[in-house]
Amino acid sequence: MGTKQGEYSQPRRADPCPPTRPAPAPVQRIGDTADDLGALDDGLLVTRAAEGDDDAFAVLVHRHSSALLALAYHMLDNLSDAEEAVQEALISAWRRLPEFRGDATFRTWMYRIVTNRCLNASRGHTPSVPLGAVAEPAAHDGSGEPARAAESAAATAALAQALRNLRPAQRVCWVLRELQGLSYEEIAQVVGENQQTVRGRLFRARRTLMEEMASWR
Repeated sequence: MGTKQGEYSQPRRADPCPPTRPAPAPVQRIGDTADDLGALDDGLLVTRAAEGDDDAFAVLVHRHSSALLALAYHMLDNLSDAEEAVQEALISAWRRLPEFRGDATFRTWMYRIVTNRCLNASRGHTPSVPLGAVAEPAAHDGSGEPARAAESAAATAALAQALRNLRPAQRVCWVLRELQGLSYEEIAQVVGENQQTVRGRLFRARRTLMEEMASWR
């Protein structure tokens, strides 16, 4: 039967099978952009990084590298050595990500890797400044801000030297607690000890620092 002029005529299908459904549009994964990645928590970033996502690992590095460098610097008292320790720790973490089981947070895990490297590097390391070279408290001469600034700088230098004089195991506990704000449980995970041992090390570190800084109070 013919069709009227202007009327659409649908061609007959040679294939009796019904047409297949069109393929769905590609689904964009959450975190495919830099902004999305920055919004993800560490757990999801670690999962993606373990699957080979370089960008996810870059976000983790950006998020934690400053704190890791501060820890390494306070442990090694040398910026170049601290940067090297953190760099090596990050390379090690990248290689070992498939082994990460989430028993601790990524932050705690990284602190532990950095701490172990710093403790290994600090074995046999002697303080870079002789004990007798630490400045004495500046006498207050009433001259105003410059004198107070100088006294504050001297006190900071004295505290830094006092930290150098701590045993590495005590120093790392003090830094993690007082400067990094980790809980006793997290510190115990980092140093591989129980909380009682951590509290004991912190007690001895605080007592030593108080004694060495007594003249500044």
